[in-house]
Amino acid sequence: MKKVLVVGGAGYVGSHMVKMLLQANMEVVVLDNLSTGHRDAVLGGEFVEGDTADAACLNRVFREHRFDGVIHFASSTQVGESVKKPGDYYRNNFCNTLNLLDAQIRHEVDVFIFSSTAAIFGNPIQVPIDETHPSRPINPYGRSKWMVEQALRDYDVAHGLRSACLRYFNAAGSDPEGELGERHEPESHLIPLVLRAASGRRENISIFGSDYKTRDGTCVRDYVHVVDLCQAHLLALKQLWKGSGSSVYNLGNGQGFTVQEVISTSEEVTGRKIPVVRTQRREGDADTLVAVSNKAERLLGWDPQFSDLGTIIEHAWLYEKKVAGLK
Repeated sequence: MKKVLVVGGAGYVGSHMVKMLLQANMEVVVLDNLSTGHRDAVLGGEFVEGDTADAACLNRVFREHRFDGVIHFASSTQVGESVKKPGDYYRNNFCNTLNLLDAQIRHEVDVFIFSSTAAIFGNPIQVPIDETHPSRPINPYGRSKWMVEQALRDYDVAHGLRSACLRYFNAAGSDPEGELGERHEPESHLIPLVLRAASGRRENISIFGSDYKTRDGTCVRDYVHVVDLCQAHLLALKQLWKGSGSSVYNLGNGQGFTVQEVISTSEEVTGRKIPVVRTQRREGDADTLVAVSNKAERLLGWDPQFSDLGTIIEHAWLYEKKVAGLK
């Protein structure tokens, strides 16, 4: 039986990943400092409350377990906050990841899955975006993730640490069984914010700009279901176990949806009118951000099961109703 360390396994994507690994009959150890994660979101395995900033904690975890691989989700993810507090982002996302990698090297664990981001690309010069698109991040969050990707190349050369960097666009949706969902505070993702407006946990949803060069004037974004994301992580892990080399993969839906389409589809799914406030554009918002995921489909055998926007929102609504106490 394979044993996997999931760092940040109490968070949104991490908790879904833990559930999938357990369903795949793997042993799971979760390391999370619970700064943004939730202990009750970890549905099984062994839980260790600890921080990647703590080298002694990392050494203890690796000493007590013989891991076959590590999946790393723990990071700070708010773009706006990263601009105001760049030091926090470089320390947590880059320096603390180096601590984790160094612990792996000391304990001879040579497989690493990294939760990266489309923010490494910056403002796109071509759409859709594939893995060959230049990496020109425009904020500390994106730069901190890009720095890790570059470090992983060097760790492969120096130490034989093989990795897969999974650059996903907009993680969305929730566990289809309703056990898990998004619990960010503050929440910044569009779909849960829209659904909070539908459930009454929020007064309205803002549309920032209606004059973009898109089919209805609102921004187009690529939403990929969290379960499909986890499936890609699992496939990448198995590929590395088979002996494949390090690689990078874009993970997206392959089709973009406008902000207005997300709101309209949410109204159809929930059967509720969602109050909207239209306001001015936010600086830095691109018209369209859509991924090309052909590489993951071709090399990993990734076959997303929940690419329909209505299905993504339906699953997210299951969890929102649970949190809001709705039937």
